[in-house]
Amino acid sequence: MKNLVALIFTVISINLISYNIILGQGYKLGDKVVDFSLKNTVDGKMVSLKDYPDAKGVVVIFTCNHCPFSKMYEARIIELDAKYASKGFPVVAISANDAKAEPSDSPENMAKLAKKKNYTFPYLYDETQEIAKTFGAQRTPHVFILKKLGSDYTVEFTGAIDDNAQDAVGVNEKFVEKAIEEILAGKPVSNKSVKAVGCGIKWKS
Repeated sequence: MKNLVALIFTVISINLISYNIILGQGYKLGDKVVDFSLKNTVDGKMVSLKDYPDAKGVVVIFTCNHCPFSKMYEARIIELDAKYASKGFPVVAISANDAKAEPSDSPENMAKLAKKKNYTFPYLYDETQEIAKTFGAQRTPHVFILKKLGSDYTVEFTGAIDDNAQDAVGVNEKFVEKAIEEILAGKPVSNKSVKAVGCGIKWKS
């Protein structure tokens, strides 16, 4: 009976996630993330969550080349990977912008930027924009911290990197760092959702 109840609950949960995605609402906190496979513009290899078997989680960041906010946060994104990849929380950057609307966000230009800035993390191109819609990404940058539970990943945080896009020195609250530190300490994330501040994703018409 317990197994049957668990099965029914799992089916309902999956259906609710699918329903939210269809409506364009994306993942909710606590949702299980469906794995994806996107091409890394730097080396042309396909990247998915299963490529991180030893990770404790993944910091998925929707960003891009052209957005002023993405540019302001670029160094901080690089620092996040430098600080937390070795602790089990690598960064995976994704751009979903329509390259026709923003040519500077083309895969070729993404690769140039990643090489110029020496990205230590993959910079993936979501050409169909399916993954951005699945996550519910709206801005660049927009962060989703995923916690690994067994072979599954669940959404533990969504939103902004910190509270001061314009001035890294003037930051008072480092939302992403605090959330990761709490997860590493085995604590619940105290601030799970913060409004992402940045440019709107350039959706295909």
